[in-house]
Formats: sequence, structure tokens, C-alpha cells
Amino acid sequence: MDQASAALKTVVLTLPCAGTSTMFCILDVLGSVGRDWQMLHGQSPHKPIFEVRLLSPDGRPYSDINGRRVTPDGSLTEAQEPGALPDLVIVPDLHLDPNGPPPDEFGPLAEWLRAVADNGGMVASVCSGAWMLASAGLLDGVEATTHWGFADMIARRHPEIRVRKERILVPAGEGHRVVTAGGASSWGDLMLYLIARFAGQDEARRIAKIYLLQPHTDSQLCYASLLAGRQHDDAIVADAQVWAADNYADPTPVAAMAARSGLSERSFLRRFRRATGQTPVEYIQTLRVEEAKQMLETTGMSIEEIADEVGYTETSSFRNAFRRYVGLSASAYRRKHATMAPIAAAGRAA
Repeated sequence: MDQASAALKTVVLTLPCAGTSTMFCILDVLGSVGRDWQMLHGQSPHKPIFEVRLLSPDGRPYSDINGRRVTPDGSLTEAQEPGALPDLVIVPDLHLDPNGPPPDEFGPLAEWLRAVADNGGMVASVCSGAWMLASAGLLDGVEATTHWGFADMIARRHPEIRVRKERILVPAGEGHRVVTAGGASSWGDLMLYLIARFAGQDEARRIAKIYLLQPHTDSQLCYASLLAGRQHDDAIVADAQVWAADNYADPTPVAAMAARSGLSERSFLRRFRRATGQTPVEYIQTLRVEEAKQMLETTGMSIEEIADEVGYTETSSFRNAFRRYVGLSASAYRRKHATMAPIAAAGRAA
């Protein structure tokens, strides 16, 4: 971005359900662009690249979900007219129940976000904030990502969105004016992307060094809980799931679940998929892989032993299933989570 250019009018949108830490990390990082590196090296600061404000629908102080008092810089009424609409809006993570209805606030906020986009502005989200972009219709027909716990819900409620559950960052649409980031910590990936885009790669590298930010290089799948799914009230399917939790290593678990249900296998398959969004075979696979993840994290068992323990007769089948569901090989997953051991040991020593 040319230093003679006006600062990019940027709004971080806030609500009582918004993630406070994410919001203020974004405010701090964007506010430091062109300033903090220069300060550390005895140079004069550049003109601000981002003019950032924290705005809520009404502008009044509120308590977040942890009881912390948050005071926005103003209300959205100050940024509603075409001349006052921001160049960039960032929706942070939202602490909401993915199985519940969207909040009432989504309606007017969606209308405002559409106005920003129609005016040529850029709209971005972090984590579950993608739900608001989806409600505004800004993700229709394009790829998008979100937190792994919200991905299936958004895909189900908005089938016109191509949800990429495994991705960390997805720029999409004309001119890449819609950008979605994955889990809450991917705010750092979004910041480096925006800084590189509007202030240049050199400034993005400087900010990464100051804040020790490093883009995620792994898929989100290696962090996801495979058992986070939609809620249902089908008692027969729920009973089968409870049985499967203790018997996933059974050599013929689907047939056993169907027999337990009292339904024909075909009827049981349809009913199970309708309730859970998965086939029984897929569900058994997720149970096996999730258990294998725990063993890789906490035991020294060989991969062959783990495969046998969770119900695979062939290690190659286990390896293929693990990579498909987790996005990493079993060996790479073990190495990745082994890096947590020194941190845990230090915590115990303290």
C-alpha cells in the first residue's frame, strides 16, 4: 500500500458473544503495522495502514461470556451511510451453540455486511464468525472455511457454500474480497494475509517476527474432534451410538448395531444417516480413528498394535483411514503431538 494512500477504514465487529481475546489481538496487530518495527529500530513510524475501530450494533459497553467488561469504540450507525462504510470488516469468533438457531442480531448485521460488500468493501471472518457471513449470503457459491466444530452445521444449513473444513484460510469471490479463516487461533494467519495484501510482504514478515506469528501449515483436521456432530433425538440411533462407543473394534459392528435396533439393516442405515449425517460405517471409522489419536498421543504402542486394538485387521487399511480423516499420517500425528510433552512436563514440574 502506498504510504501516501489513506488508511484502510477497518471495523472489527463485536457482540457479547464475540471472542474478546481474538478481537483485541486483531486490534493490537493491525494497529502496530508500520509502527512497532520502526520503533524497535529507531525509525520514524509510517502513516497508519489500517484505521481500526471496534464497533457493535449499539455502541454500548457490555459483558462478554466470561464477564469481562468491553467498551466498543462506537456503533454501526456511525458506519452505515455509503460514504462512511468501511473498506474492511472482520467478524471474530462467536461463542454460539452450533446446534441452535442463529441469534436475532444476525438479521440486521447481515444486511449491513451485504451493504459493505456491495460498496466494494472486503469482509473477513475468523472461526465461527463465518456463520454470520453465511447468514448474509456472502459465501454463496464460493469456498469457505470455519472452525471444524461449525463446518458441518454451516454446510447443512447453507448447501450452496463449498465448506472446506480442512483449510486454514480461504480467500474467495471476485477480487478475493471475502476471506474466511479456520479455528480461533487462525486470526494470526488472517492478519498476515491482510498485512501482506495491503502493506506488503516485508511488513507482514516484520509483524510475524514481532508477535512470533507463524502461519499454520497443517490441515485443521489434525486438530478436529471427529465425534463433534449434530444433535438428534432418535432413541434407537442414540442407543446404537452408545453401544458402538464400547464395541467399535467388533469385527461386524454395523450388523450388530442393526440387529440391536430391531430394524432391517437397510432401514437402520437410512435412519442412522438421517439422524447423524453419517453412515454407520463412517461413524465406526470415526470412533476407531478418534481412539487411535488418543493412543498415539498418550502411549508408546506401535502403529501396528494400535491398528489391531481399534479393530483393523490390516495396518494399511488403518493408515489409509487415519490419513483420510485426520489429514496427516499416523506417524506425523504422533510427532506433532509429541511436541506438547515438554510443555506438559514443565507444567507438572511447576
